[in-house]
Amino acid sequence: MRSVLLPNEIFIPEIRKLINEGHTTTFRVRGFSMRLFLEDRRDKVILGPYTSVNVGDVVLAETDKDHYVLHRIIRKQGKLLTLKGDGNVRGTESCTTENIVGIALGFYRKGRNAPDMVTGIKWRLYSKVWLAFTPFRRYLLAFHNRIWLKLFPVTYKE
Repeated sequence: MRSVLLPNEIFIPEIRKLINEGHTTTFRVRGFSMRLFLEDRRDKVILGPYTSVNVGDVVLAETDKDHYVLHRIIRKQGKLLTLKGDGNVRGTESCTTENIVGIALGFYRKGRNAPDMVTGIKWRLYSKVWLAFTPFRRYLLAFHNRIWLKLFPVTYKE
């Protein structure tokens, strides 16, 4: 299968349209903000419509005009959401529930043909552990980036 890279200003409106029609969409992730779990250009996310969102959910959201992120909700105050990528040590981003394009339903990781669904025990356990390790992320990510990736480099399937 051939991959096509589209700019966000073309890609995201199409994703939004499909999700608003009740469809799910699957696409390859770009960027490192969700590392350790999701790797740039290697893994795919399954996005779908949502009725509500909660702390711990991963969403595709517009945080600034035409700036989209796939991040985890770490705080919810009414309609105001605070987002942070699993691979981000500092900084958060904010949006409202109206800025959400879709919610992650599952992930295809490491070239596997079966997705890790967010309702599965593996994802729920990962999420709880990673959120609990927030104060130690800096050290875990440094180990992952400086040592682990040198021993076990990421391979991409195009």
